[in-house]
Amino acid sequence: MGHARIIPQQVGIARHDLRNPLGEILGFADILADEARELGHPDLILELQALSRATEEIFGQLNQTLVPDHLLARPDASDELGRALQQFSQDIAGAATALHARCAQLPGQPFLEDLVRIRDSAINVGEQAPPLLASMFEPALSALDGLAQDAGNADGSGETVFFHRPAAAVMVAAGSEDTTFLTRLEAGPSVSGTILVVDDTESNRALLTRRLSREGFTVVLAENGRRALDLLARHAFDLVLLDILMPEMNGHQVLTAMKADVALRHLPVIMISGLDDLDTLVRCIEGGAEDYLTKPFDPILLRARIGACLDKKRLRDKEQDLLRQVREAQAQSEALLLNILPRAIADRLKAGESTIVDHLPEVTVLFADLVGFTELSARISGTEMVHLLDELFTTFDHLAQAQGLEKIKTIGDAYMVVGGLPIPRPDHAQAIAELALNMIHAVEERFGGGAFPLQIRIGINSGPVVAGVIGRNKFSYDVWGDTVNLASRMESHGVTGTIQVSEATHRRIASQYHFIRRELVQVKGKGDLTAWLLTGRRDQPGGT
Repeated sequence: MGHARIIPQQVGIARHDLRNPLGEILGFADILADEARELGHPDLILELQALSRATEEIFGQLNQTLVPDHLLARPDASDELGRALQQFSQDIAGAATALHARCAQLPGQPFLEDLVRIRDSAINVGEQAPPLLASMFEPALSALDGLAQDAGNADGSGETVFFHRPAAAVMVAAGSEDTTFLTRLEAGPSVSGTILVVDDTESNRALLTRRLSREGFTVVLAENGRRALDLLARHAFDLVLLDILMPEMNGHQVLTAMKADVALRHLPVIMISGLDDLDTLVRCIEGGAEDYLTKPFDPILLRARIGACLDKKRLRDKEQDLLRQVREAQAQSEALLLNILPRAIADRLKAGESTIVDHLPEVTVLFADLVGFTELSARISGTEMVHLLDELFTTFDHLAQAQGLEKIKTIGDAYMVVGGLPIPRPDHAQAIAELALNMIHAVEERFGGGAFPLQIRIGINSGPVVAGVIGRNKFSYDVWGDTVNLASRMESHGVTGTIQVSEATHRRIASQYHFIRRELVQVKGKGDLTAWLLTGRRDQPGGT
Protein backbone atom coordinates (compact mmCIF):
# COMPACT_ATOMS: atom_id res chain seq x y z
CA MET A 1 0.00 0.00 0.00
CA GLY A 2 1.32 3.47 -0.86
CA HIS A 3 1.28 6.17 1.78
CA ALA A 4 1.27 9.90 1.21
CA ARG A 5 3.23 12.52 3.07
CA ILE A 6 3.15 12.36 6.88
CA ILE A 7 1.73 15.44 8.67
CA PRO A 8 3.81 15.76 11.88
CA GLN A 9 1.29 18.07 13.54
CA GLN A 10 -1.47 15.50 13.03
CA VAL A 11 0.79 12.77 14.41
CA GLY A 12 1.13 14.84 17.59
CA ILE A 13 -2.64 15.36 17.78
CA ALA A 14 -3.31 11.64 17.30
CA ARG A 15 -0.73 10.78 19.94
CA HIS A 16 -2.27 13.27 22.39
CA ASP A 17 -5.91 12.35 21.77
CA LEU A 18 -5.33 8.59 22.02
CA ARG A 19 -3.12 8.84 25.09
CA ASN A 20 -5.90 10.65 26.94
CA PRO A 21 -8.44 7.80 27.13
CA LEU A 22 -5.66 5.26 27.73
CA GLY A 23 -4.46 7.36 30.63
CA GLU A 24 -8.00 7.49 31.99
CA ILE A 25 -8.24 3.69 31.90
CA LEU A 26 -4.93 3.35 33.75
CA GLY A 27 -5.91 5.98 36.27
CA PHE A 28 -9.34 4.61 37.14
CA ALA A 29 -8.02 1.04 37.22
CA ASP A 30 -5.34 2.12 39.68
CA ILE A 31 -7.89 3.88 41.90
CA LEU A 32 -10.22 0.87 41.79
CA ALA A 33 -7.39 -1.48 42.73
CA ASP A 34 -6.63 0.66 45.79
CA GLU A 35 -10.28 0.73 46.80
CA ALA A 36 -10.70 -3.01 46.21
CA ARG A 37 -7.76 -3.55 48.55
CA GLU A 38 -9.29 -1.20 51.14
CA LEU A 39 -12.70 -2.91 50.95
CA GLY A 40 -11.30 -6.44 50.98
CA HIS A 41 -11.91 -7.71 47.41
CA PRO A 42 -8.57 -9.30 46.41
CA ASP A 43 -10.15 -11.20 43.51
CA LEU A 44 -11.01 -7.92 41.80
CA ILE A 45 -7.47 -6.63 42.23
CA LEU A 46 -6.02 -9.32 39.97
CA GLU A 47 -8.48 -8.54 37.18
CA LEU A 48 -7.88 -4.81 37.50
CA GLN A 49 -4.13 -5.37 37.38
CA ALA A 50 -4.54 -7.46 34.22
CA LEU A 51 -6.58 -4.63 32.72
CA SER A 52 -3.80 -2.17 33.62
CA ARG A 53 -1.12 -4.38 32.07
CA ALA A 54 -3.06 -4.60 28.80
CA THR A 55 -3.41 -0.81 28.77
CA GLU A 56 0.29 -0.30 29.45
CA GLU A 57 1.16 -2.64 26.55
CA ILE A 58 -1.02 -0.76 24.06
CA PHE A 59 0.30 2.49 25.50
CA GLY A 60 3.85 1.38 24.76
CA GLN A 61 2.93 0.37 21.20
CA LEU A 62 1.21 3.74 20.64
CA ASN A 63 4.23 5.70 21.94
CA GLN A 64 6.59 3.73 19.75
CA THR A 65 4.45 3.97 16.61
CA LEU A 66 3.20 7.56 16.68
CA VAL A 67 6.57 9.17 16.00
CA PRO A 68 7.07 10.81 12.57
CA ASP A 69 10.47 9.17 11.96
CA HIS A 70 9.10 5.73 12.84
CA LEU A 71 6.11 6.19 10.54
CA LEU A 72 8.41 7.26 7.71
CA ALA A 73 10.44 4.10 8.18
CA ARG A 74 7.39 1.83 8.69
CA PRO A 75 4.19 3.39 7.30
CA ASP A 76 2.30 0.10 7.82
CA ALA A 77 2.86 0.44 11.56
CA SER A 78 -0.14 2.78 11.69
CA ASP A 79 -2.33 -0.04 10.28
CA GLU A 80 -1.01 -2.45 12.93
CA LEU A 81 -1.64 0.09 15.68
CA GLY A 82 -5.16 0.76 14.41
CA ARG A 83 -6.06 -2.94 14.54
CA ALA A 84 -4.45 -3.33 17.96
CA LEU A 85 -6.43 -0.36 19.29
CA GLN A 86 -9.70 -1.80 17.96
CA GLN A 87 -9.01 -5.14 19.62
CA PHE A 88 -7.96 -3.40 22.83
CA SER A 89 -11.14 -1.33 22.81
CA GLN A 90 -13.33 -4.41 22.54
CA ASP A 91 -11.37 -6.39 25.14
CA ILE A 92 -11.26 -3.65 27.78
CA ALA A 93 -14.88 -2.58 27.28
CA GLY A 94 -15.94 -6.21 27.61
CA ALA A 95 -13.82 -6.73 30.73
CA ALA A 96 -15.19 -3.53 32.33
CA THR A 97 -18.75 -4.62 31.53
CA ALA A 98 -18.18 -8.02 33.12
CA LEU A 99 -16.65 -6.43 36.23
CA HIS A 100 -19.56 -4.03 36.43
CA ALA A 101 -22.02 -6.93 36.46
CA ARG A 102 -20.08 -8.66 39.25
CA CYS A 103 -19.76 -5.52 41.38
CA ALA A 104 -23.47 -4.84 41.02
CA GLN A 105 -24.03 -8.02 43.08
CA LEU A 106 -21.73 -6.91 45.90
CA PRO A 107 -23.06 -5.24 49.07
CA GLY A 108 -23.28 -1.51 48.49
CA GLN A 109 -22.59 -1.97 44.76
CA PRO A 110 -19.08 -0.45 44.89
CA PHE A 111 -16.90 0.63 41.94
CA LEU A 112 -19.76 0.91 39.43
CA GLU A 113 -19.24 4.48 38.35
CA ASP A 114 -15.51 4.09 37.71
CA LEU A 115 -16.07 0.86 35.76
CA VAL A 116 -18.48 2.80 33.54
CA ARG A 117 -15.76 5.37 32.97
CA ILE A 118 -13.25 2.64 32.06
CA ARG A 119 -15.73 1.14 29.64
CA ASP A 120 -16.47 4.55 28.08
CA SER A 121 -12.78 5.37 27.70
CA ALA A 122 -12.16 2.02 25.99
CA ILE A 123 -15.00 2.68 23.56
CA ASN A 124 -13.59 6.16 23.00
CA VAL A 125 -10.26 4.65 21.95
CA GLY A 126 -12.01 2.49 19.37
CA GLU A 127 -14.05 5.39 18.03
CA GLN A 128 -11.19 7.88 17.81
CA ALA A 129 -8.48 5.62 16.44
CA PRO A 130 -9.58 5.37 12.76
CA PRO A 131 -10.05 9.08 12.01
CA LEU A 132 -7.04 10.14 14.07
CA LEU A 133 -4.67 7.65 12.46
CA ALA A 134 -6.00 8.41 9.00
CA SER A 135 -5.52 12.16 9.52
CA MET A 136 -1.76 11.67 9.93
CA PHE A 137 -1.31 11.16 6.20
CA GLU A 138 -2.13 13.23 3.18
CA PRO A 139 -4.35 11.94 1.61
CA ALA A 140 -5.93 9.92 4.45
CA LEU A 141 -5.31 6.17 4.58
CA SER A 142 -8.33 4.47 3.09
CA ALA A 143 -7.38 1.16 4.71
CA LEU A 144 -8.05 2.60 8.13
CA ASP A 145 -11.54 3.75 7.26
CA GLY A 146 -12.98 0.26 7.57
CA LEU A 147 -11.84 0.01 11.15
CA ALA A 148 -14.51 2.53 12.12
CA GLN A 149 -17.25 0.04 11.23
CA ASP A 150 -16.31 -2.11 14.23
CA ALA A 151 -15.68 0.77 16.65
CA GLY A 152 -19.14 0.63 18.19
CA ASN A 153 -19.02 -3.12 18.96
CA ALA A 154 -17.18 -2.54 22.18
CA ASP A 155 -17.91 -5.87 23.87
CA GLY A 156 -17.27 -7.96 20.79
CA SER A 157 -20.90 -9.10 20.60
CA GLY A 158 -21.94 -6.88 17.74
CA GLU A 159 -23.84 -4.56 20.06
CA THR A 160 -22.69 -1.71 22.21
CA VAL A 161 -23.56 -2.43 25.83
CA PHE A 162 -24.96 0.49 27.84
CA PHE A 163 -25.90 0.47 31.47
CA HIS A 164 -27.12 3.09 33.93
CA ARG A 165 -24.51 5.48 35.39
CA PRO A 166 -25.49 6.18 38.99
CA ALA A 167 -25.06 9.58 40.65
CA ALA A 168 -21.59 10.23 42.03
CA ALA A 169 -22.22 8.87 45.51
CA VAL A 170 -18.66 9.45 46.65
CA MET A 171 -18.71 13.12 45.80
CA VAL A 172 -20.56 16.11 47.18
CA ALA A 173 -21.04 19.53 45.64
CA ALA A 174 -20.63 22.70 47.63
CA GLY A 175 -20.06 26.40 47.12
CA SER A 176 -21.88 28.72 44.72
CA GLU A 177 -24.52 27.45 42.31
CA ASP A 178 -22.35 27.88 39.24
CA THR A 179 -19.12 26.50 40.71
CA THR A 180 -18.56 22.79 41.28
CA PHE A 181 -16.55 22.06 44.39
CA LEU A 182 -15.86 18.36 44.87
CA THR A 183 -14.47 16.48 47.81
CA ARG A 184 -14.54 12.81 48.75
CA LEU A 185 -16.86 12.00 51.64
CA GLU A 186 -14.90 9.04 52.96
CA ALA A 187 -11.51 10.68 52.57
CA GLY A 188 -9.13 10.67 55.48
CA PRO A 189 -7.97 13.78 57.31
CA SER A 190 -8.48 16.81 55.09
CA VAL A 191 -5.42 18.06 53.25
CA SER A 192 -5.22 21.81 53.17
CA GLY A 193 -5.60 22.96 49.60
CA THR A 194 -8.15 23.88 46.96
CA ILE A 195 -7.14 22.86 43.44
CA LEU A 196 -8.63 24.16 40.21
CA VAL A 197 -8.64 21.51 37.47
CA VAL A 198 -8.94 22.98 33.96
CA ASP A 199 -9.53 20.44 31.19
CA ASP A 200 -11.98 20.35 28.30
CA THR A 201 -12.36 16.55 28.55
CA GLU A 202 -14.94 15.45 31.10
CA SER A 203 -13.30 12.10 31.75
CA ASN A 204 -9.95 13.78 32.49
CA ARG A 205 -11.66 16.09 34.95
CA ALA A 206 -13.36 13.12 36.57
CA LEU A 207 -10.10 11.17 36.89
CA LEU A 208 -8.23 14.08 38.47
CA THR A 209 -11.14 14.72 40.80
CA ARG A 210 -11.13 11.10 41.95
CA ARG A 211 -7.38 11.11 42.49
CA LEU A 212 -7.22 14.43 44.27
CA SER A 213 -10.33 13.95 46.38
CA ARG A 214 -8.91 10.65 47.63
CA GLU A 215 -5.99 12.70 48.94
CA GLY A 216 -8.42 14.99 50.76
CA PHE A 217 -8.13 18.03 48.50
CA THR A 218 -11.06 20.23 47.55
CA VAL A 219 -11.36 20.16 43.78
CA VAL A 220 -12.94 22.82 41.55
CA LEU A 221 -13.61 22.06 37.89
CA ALA A 222 -13.44 24.29 34.82
CA GLU A 223 -14.22 22.93 31.38
CA ASN A 224 -12.39 25.66 29.42
CA GLY A 225 -9.92 28.50 29.79
CA ARG A 226 -12.43 31.34 30.00
CA ARG A 227 -14.35 29.55 32.72
CA ALA A 228 -11.08 29.04 34.59
CA LEU A 229 -10.21 32.76 34.49
CA ASP A 230 -13.72 33.61 35.68
CA LEU A 231 -13.35 31.25 38.65
CA LEU A 232 -9.87 32.56 39.42
CA ALA A 233 -11.24 36.10 39.54
CA ARG A 234 -13.93 35.15 42.08
CA HIS A 235 -12.41 32.43 44.26
CA ALA A 236 -9.17 31.71 46.08
CA PHE A 237 -7.16 28.65 45.01
CA ASP A 238 -3.92 27.06 46.12
CA LEU A 239 -2.98 25.40 42.82
CA VAL A 240 -4.11 25.13 39.20
CA LEU A 241 -3.82 21.97 37.09
CA LEU A 242 -4.07 23.35 33.57
CA ASP A 243 -4.51 21.35 30.38
CA ILE A 244 -2.59 22.68 27.38
CA LEU A 245 -4.71 21.60 24.40
CA MET A 246 -8.16 23.16 24.74
CA PRO A 247 -10.42 24.77 22.14
CA GLU A 248 -11.01 28.54 21.97
CA MET A 249 -8.49 29.41 24.69
CA ASN A 250 -5.60 27.01 25.26
CA GLY A 251 -3.56 26.46 28.39
CA HIS A 252 -0.70 28.69 27.25
CA GLN A 253 -3.12 31.60 26.84
CA VAL A 254 -4.65 31.00 30.28
CA LEU A 255 -1.16 30.84 31.81
CA THR A 256 -0.18 34.10 30.08
CA ALA A 257 -3.34 35.82 31.36
CA MET A 258 -2.65 34.62 34.90
CA LYS A 259 0.95 35.81 34.91
CA ALA A 260 -0.17 39.23 33.63
CA ASP A 261 -2.59 39.58 36.56
CA VAL A 262 -0.96 40.91 39.75
CA ALA A 263 -3.46 38.99 41.89
CA LEU A 264 -2.80 35.66 40.11
CA ARG A 265 0.82 35.73 38.96
CA HIS A 266 2.12 33.98 42.07
CA LEU A 267 -0.50 31.20 42.06
CA PRO A 268 1.34 27.94 41.20
CA VAL A 269 0.33 26.24 37.94
CA ILE A 270 1.10 22.69 36.86
CA MET A 271 0.57 22.19 33.14
CA ILE A 272 -0.94 18.84 32.14
CA SER A 273 -0.97 17.35 28.68
CA GLY A 274 -0.72 14.23 26.61
CA LEU A 275 2.10 15.96 24.75
CA ASP A 276 5.53 14.95 25.94
CA ASP A 277 7.86 16.94 23.68
CA LEU A 278 10.64 19.06 25.11
CA ASP A 279 9.62 22.26 23.27
CA THR A 280 6.19 22.25 24.92
CA LEU A 281 7.71 21.67 28.35
CA VAL A 282 10.23 24.50 27.90
CA ARG A 283 7.55 26.88 26.67
CA CYS A 284 5.39 26.17 29.73
CA ILE A 285 8.21 26.67 32.22
CA GLU A 286 9.34 29.87 30.46
CA GLY A 287 5.72 31.07 30.61
CA GLY A 288 5.74 30.81 34.39
CA ALA A 289 4.39 27.31 35.07
CA GLU A 290 5.65 25.70 38.25
CA ASP A 291 5.78 22.21 36.75
CA TYR A 292 4.68 20.01 33.86
CA LEU A 293 3.02 16.59 33.93
CA THR A 294 2.27 14.31 31.02
CA LYS A 295 -0.73 12.01 30.84
CA PRO A 296 -1.22 9.37 32.09
CA PHE A 297 -0.26 10.53 35.55
CA ASP A 298 1.79 8.37 37.80
CA PRO A 299 -0.11 8.75 41.11
CA ILE A 300 3.05 8.95 43.20
CA LEU A 301 4.61 11.55 40.91
CA LEU A 302 1.36 13.53 40.78
CA ARG A 303 1.14 13.56 44.57
CA ALA A 304 4.79 14.60 44.90
CA ARG A 305 4.54 17.42 42.35
CA ILE A 306 1.34 18.79 43.91
CA GLY A 307 2.80 18.52 47.39
CA ALA A 308 5.94 20.38 46.33
CA CYS A 309 3.92 23.16 44.70
CA LEU A 310 1.63 23.54 47.70
CA ASP A 311 4.62 23.60 50.06
CA LYS A 312 6.16 26.39 47.99
CA LYS A 313 2.89 28.30 47.99
CA ARG A 314 2.50 27.94 51.76
CA LEU A 315 6.05 29.22 52.24
CA ARG A 316 5.37 32.13 49.93
CA ASP A 317 2.06 32.88 51.67
CA LYS A 318 3.89 32.86 54.98
CA GLU A 319 6.54 35.12 53.51
CA GLN A 320 3.88 37.49 52.18
CA ASP A 321 2.16 37.48 55.56
CA LEU A 322 5.44 38.35 57.25
CA LEU A 323 6.06 41.10 54.69
CA ARG A 324 2.57 42.42 55.34
CA GLN A 325 3.27 42.46 59.08
CA VAL A 326 6.57 44.25 58.44
CA ARG A 327 4.81 46.83 56.23
CA GLU A 328 2.14 47.35 58.90
CA ALA A 329 4.82 47.76 61.56
CA GLN A 330 6.67 50.20 59.31
CA ALA A 331 3.45 52.14 58.73
CA GLN A 332 2.84 52.30 62.48
CA SER A 333 6.43 53.44 63.06
CA GLU A 334 6.02 56.02 60.32
CA ALA A 335 2.80 57.30 61.90
CA LEU A 336 4.47 57.52 65.31
CA LEU A 337 7.50 59.28 63.83
CA LEU A 338 5.26 61.81 62.06
CA ASN A 339 3.51 62.49 65.37
CA ILE A 340 6.91 63.57 66.71
CA LEU A 341 8.64 65.09 63.67
CA PRO A 342 7.57 66.96 60.53
CA ARG A 343 7.53 64.70 57.46
CA ALA A 344 10.37 66.54 55.76
CA ILE A 345 12.55 66.13 58.88
CA ALA A 346 11.57 62.45 59.30
CA ASP A 347 12.52 61.81 55.66
CA ARG A 348 15.93 63.35 56.20
CA LEU A 349 16.53 61.21 59.27
CA LYS A 350 15.51 58.05 57.39
CA ALA A 351 17.83 59.07 54.54
CA GLY A 352 20.75 58.93 56.96
CA GLU A 353 21.27 62.50 58.21
CA SER A 354 22.52 62.23 61.78
CA THR A 355 22.54 65.94 62.66
CA ILE A 356 19.76 68.22 61.48
CA VAL A 357 20.15 71.96 62.11
CA ASP A 358 18.41 74.57 59.95
CA HIS A 359 18.79 78.37 60.05
CA LEU A 360 15.48 79.88 58.96
CA PRO A 361 15.45 83.68 58.38
CA GLU A 362 11.69 84.11 58.24
CA VAL A 363 9.17 82.25 60.41
CA THR A 364 6.28 83.20 62.69
CA VAL A 365 5.98 81.69 66.17
CA LEU A 366 2.75 81.35 68.16
CA PHE A 367 2.35 80.56 71.86
CA ALA A 368 -1.07 79.87 73.41
CA ASP A 369 -1.64 79.43 77.13
CA LEU A 370 -4.65 78.59 79.30
CA VAL A 371 -5.60 81.40 81.67
CA GLY A 372 -6.11 80.31 85.28
CA PHE A 373 -4.88 76.79 84.65
CA THR A 374 -3.39 76.41 88.15
CA GLU A 375 -6.67 77.33 89.83
CA LEU A 376 -8.63 75.09 87.46
CA SER A 377 -6.38 72.08 88.10
CA ALA A 378 -7.08 72.38 91.82
CA ARG A 379 -10.84 72.15 91.24
CA ILE A 380 -10.99 69.07 88.98
CA SER A 381 -9.53 65.56 89.04
CA GLY A 382 -6.41 64.54 87.17
CA THR A 383 -8.46 62.41 84.77
CA GLU A 384 -10.78 65.32 83.99
CA MET A 385 -7.81 67.61 83.44
CA VAL A 386 -6.14 65.18 81.01
CA HIS A 387 -9.39 64.73 79.05
CA LEU A 388 -9.91 68.50 78.92
CA LEU A 389 -6.39 69.25 77.67
CA ASP A 390 -6.56 66.38 75.18
CA GLU A 391 -9.78 67.71 73.69
CA LEU A 392 -8.48 71.28 73.59
CA PHE A 393 -5.10 70.47 72.06
CA THR A 394 -6.62 68.01 69.57
CA THR A 395 -8.86 70.85 68.40
CA PHE A 396 -5.79 73.08 68.01
CA ASP A 397 -3.96 70.30 66.12
CA HIS A 398 -6.76 70.08 63.56
CA LEU A 399 -6.80 73.86 63.11
CA ALA A 400 -3.01 73.98 62.67
CA GLN A 401 -3.07 71.11 60.19
CA ALA A 402 -5.76 72.87 58.16
CA GLN A 403 -3.45 75.91 57.81
CA GLY A 404 -0.42 73.74 56.93
CA LEU A 405 1.43 74.78 60.08
CA GLU A 406 3.83 72.80 62.22
CA LYS A 407 2.99 72.13 65.85
CA ILE A 408 6.26 72.09 67.78
CA LYS A 409 5.22 70.98 71.27
CA THR A 410 3.00 71.40 74.28
CA ILE A 411 4.43 72.33 77.67
CA GLY A 412 1.86 71.76 80.40
CA ASP A 413 -1.03 73.97 79.33
CA ALA A 414 1.04 75.90 76.74
CA TYR A 415 0.83 75.19 73.00
CA MET A 416 3.49 76.17 70.44
CA VAL A 417 3.11 76.39 66.65
CA VAL A 418 5.44 77.78 63.97
CA GLY A 419 4.70 78.85 60.41
CA GLY A 420 7.36 78.70 57.71
CA LEU A 421 9.25 75.56 58.75
CA PRO A 422 10.62 73.07 58.05
CA ILE A 423 9.68 74.17 54.52
CA PRO A 424 9.74 77.97 54.10
CA ARG A 425 6.56 79.72 52.95
CA PRO A 426 6.01 83.43 52.19
CA ASP A 427 2.65 83.69 53.98
CA HIS A 428 3.82 82.28 57.32
CA ALA A 429 2.62 85.32 59.32
CA GLN A 430 -0.82 85.35 57.68
CA ALA A 431 -1.25 81.61 58.24
CA ILE A 432 -0.40 81.98 61.95
CA ALA A 433 -2.82 84.93 62.25
CA GLU A 434 -5.60 82.84 60.74
CA LEU A 435 -4.81 80.02 63.16
CA ALA A 436 -4.88 82.39 66.13
CA LEU A 437 -8.29 83.79 65.20
CA ASN A 438 -9.66 80.27 64.70
CA MET A 439 -8.25 79.15 68.06
CA ILE A 440 -9.95 82.04 69.91
CA HIS A 441 -13.24 81.28 68.15
CA ALA A 442 -13.00 77.51 68.87
CA VAL A 443 -12.34 78.09 72.59
CA GLU A 444 -15.25 80.50 72.91
CA GLU A 445 -17.60 78.20 71.00
CA ARG A 446 -16.60 74.77 72.33
CA PHE A 447 -15.07 75.41 75.73
CA GLY A 448 -16.49 78.74 76.93
CA GLY A 449 -19.86 77.63 78.28
CA GLY A 450 -19.15 74.21 79.83
CA ALA A 451 -18.79 73.12 83.42
CA PHE A 452 -15.19 74.33 83.32
CA PRO A 453 -15.13 77.39 81.01
CA LEU A 454 -11.74 78.03 79.42
CA GLN A 455 -9.99 81.16 78.24
CA ILE A 456 -6.68 81.45 76.43
CA ARG A 457 -4.05 84.07 75.73
CA ILE A 458 -2.05 84.04 72.48
CA GLY A 459 1.26 85.71 71.60
CA ILE A 460 2.89 85.93 68.15
CA ASN A 461 6.26 87.09 66.82
CA SER A 462 8.09 86.82 63.49
CA GLY A 463 11.77 86.61 62.65
CA PRO A 464 14.75 84.25 62.26
CA VAL A 465 15.15 81.02 64.24
CA VAL A 466 17.33 77.95 64.47
CA ALA A 467 15.46 74.63 64.21
CA GLY A 468 16.78 71.10 64.66
CA VAL A 469 16.40 67.61 66.04
CA ILE A 470 17.74 66.82 69.49
CA GLY A 471 17.92 63.54 71.34
CA ARG A 472 18.81 60.00 70.32
CA ASN A 473 16.41 57.67 72.13
CA LYS A 474 13.53 60.15 72.05
CA PHE A 475 13.64 62.59 69.16
CA SER A 476 12.42 66.14 69.54
CA TYR A 477 12.14 68.80 66.85
CA ASP A 478 12.52 72.20 68.49
CA VAL A 479 13.05 75.89 67.67
CA TRP A 480 15.40 78.36 69.34
CA GLY A 481 16.27 82.03 69.13
CA ASP A 482 15.26 85.52 70.21
CA THR A 483 12.20 85.30 67.96
CA VAL A 484 10.90 82.43 70.09
CA ASN A 485 11.60 84.27 73.34
CA LEU A 486 9.73 87.38 72.21
CA ALA A 487 6.75 85.35 71.04
CA SER A 488 6.60 83.85 74.54
CA ARG A 489 6.71 87.38 76.05
CA MET A 490 3.90 88.47 73.74
CA GLU A 491 1.76 85.70 75.21
CA SER A 492 2.72 86.17 78.88
CA HIS A 493 2.14 89.96 78.71
CA GLY A 494 -1.06 89.63 76.73
CA VAL A 495 -4.71 90.11 77.61
CA THR A 496 -7.04 87.19 78.40
CA GLY A 497 -9.03 86.12 75.35
CA THR A 498 -6.92 88.14 72.91
CA ILE A 499 -4.10 87.74 70.39
CA GLN A 500 -1.05 89.94 70.98
CA VAL A 501 1.50 90.30 68.18
CA SER A 502 4.89 91.95 68.00
CA GLU A 503 5.85 94.92 65.86
CA ALA A 504 7.67 92.52 63.47
CA THR A 505 4.54 90.47 62.85
CA HIS A 506 2.31 93.57 62.65
CA ARG A 507 4.45 95.00 59.81
CA ARG A 508 3.94 91.84 57.77
CA ILE A 509 0.14 91.61 58.00
CA ALA A 510 -1.03 95.14 58.91
CA SER A 511 -2.84 95.57 55.61
CA GLN A 512 -4.89 92.41 56.02
CA TYR A 513 -6.09 92.59 59.64
CA HIS A 514 -7.45 94.98 62.25
CA PHE A 515 -5.21 95.85 65.25
CA ILE A 516 -5.29 97.83 68.49
CA ARG A 517 -1.99 99.40 69.54
CA ARG A 518 -0.55 98.68 73.01
CA GLU A 519 2.51 99.99 74.83
CA LEU A 520 4.25 97.38 77.00
CA VAL A 521 6.49 98.62 79.85
CA GLN A 522 9.54 96.77 81.12
CA VAL A 523 9.06 93.46 79.32
CA LYS A 524 11.49 90.95 80.88
CA GLY A 525 14.74 91.01 78.96
CA LYS A 526 13.31 93.42 76.34
CA GLY A 527 12.47 96.69 78.06
CA ASP A 528 9.65 98.87 76.72
CA LEU A 529 7.94 97.50 73.61
CA THR A 530 5.12 98.33 71.25
CA ALA A 531 2.63 95.49 70.68
CA TRP A 532 -0.62 95.04 68.82
CA LEU A 533 -3.85 93.19 69.61
CA LEU A 534 -5.11 91.31 66.55
CA THR A 535 -8.90 91.78 66.57
CA GLY A 536 -10.08 90.55 63.19
CA ARG A 537 -9.75 90.44 59.44
CA ARG A 538 -10.03 93.56 57.29
CA ASP A 539 -13.28 92.28 55.79
CA GLN A 540 -14.77 92.13 59.31
CA PRO A 541 -15.46 94.83 61.94
CA GLY A 542 -12.52 95.35 64.35
CA GLY A 543 -9.83 97.74 65.56
CA THR A 544 -7.64 100.10 63.62
